[in-house]
Amino acid sequence: MKLLEGKTAIITGASRGIGRGIAEVFAKHGANVAFTYSSSAEAAKVLEDELTALGVQAKGYQSNAADFNEAQKLVDDVIATFGTIDILINNAGITKDNLLMRISEEDFDTVINVNLKSVFNMTKAVQKTMLKNRKGSIINMSSVVGVKGNAGQTNYAASKAGVIGFTKSVALELGSRNIRCNAIAPGFIETEMTAKLNDDVVQGWRDGIPLKRGGTTEDVANACLFLASDMSAYITGQVMNVDGGMLT
Repeated sequence: MKLLEGKTAIITGASRGIGRGIAEVFAKHGANVAFTYSSSAEAAKVLEDELTALGVQAKGYQSNAADFNEAQKLVDDVIATFGTIDILINNAGITKDNLLMRISEEDFDTVINVNLKSVFNMTKAVQKTMLKNRKGSIINMSSVVGVKGNAGQTNYAASKAGVIGFTKSVALELGSRNIRCNAIAPGFIETEMTAKLNDDVVQGWRDGIPLKRGGTTEDVANACLFLASDMSAYITGQVMNVDGGMLT
């Protein structure tokens, strides 16, 4: 059974990591996928071909979700190509970690813009279409760090906590129009980024997690699949922790 048959999804920041994992799972479940990438056109083309091979419509767009006008243009382009938008996954994100005493104003602003302002930009851009359709599912990527904080990540934690407040407010605003908005708070997910870390450090993190392993991109993608599908039709304004029990 394909849970997203005939639906169209926009996924930001999908050429690698969690975003790529979501795109793959969505395509397997019948969704047409429009995705954004920031720099790697080659990786985007590989993903586009991979998704198309699954029998769905797929297209990558080089677009910066942190830019208000680019987000508007992206949504216009997606509607012109795909016809509609049923699902938005706000996944684009970066880190610029440092202790507060060392963090620069620029590094604070950049992380807030990419991680939080992009969620505003994209949600505002798709809102008109979803209101017209009287349906839609918006899923915003937060983090366990946005729930509990983390030393050395004041900028990242502030951006991801902001995503949660934004999500809950949008759920209240748009619920009467059958538009749902939820957040996912991943814990330690093993991606290309974490593969560069020291093995002992990674194992130390795994040992501190009740399920004794890091999460996979598919673990996060499956949670997105549930929240994007009609299986979660009565769920909005929630934060789902996908963290192996880290916050338990």
